[in-house]
Amino acid sequence: MFGYFVDKSDCVHHRIFPGVDIYTACGEQMMFSLVEMEPHAVVEEHSHPHEQMGLMLEGAADFTIGGKQQRVTAGQMWQIPGGVVHKVVALDQPVRALDVFHPPRDDYR
Repeated sequence: MFGYFVDKSDCVHHRIFPGVDIYTACGEQMMFSLVEMEPHAVVEEHSHPHEQMGLMLEGAADFTIGGKQQRVTAGQMWQIPGGVVHKVVALDQPVRALDVFHPPRDDYR
């Protein structure tokens, strides 16, 4: 459990796909994940039972959610209901994004 303030160095780190790193902080009911993607890195198509919402902080990526594709740029958000298949492909620049999961993902703790 974290205190009131969390530094990235305190987070749990996972490399979930080549060129895709996440840093997670978990509360009782939600989880934050700072996502860092190298240019052209891919979060392969997958789904999970957790509700997910996110905010693009830097860069741009092509998202496919539930069969619908859209380019997401800095300042834009997304929502992914549990069980919906999704994929992300970073463009020519590094990507930084914030994902929020409910409930927290045990595999990212």
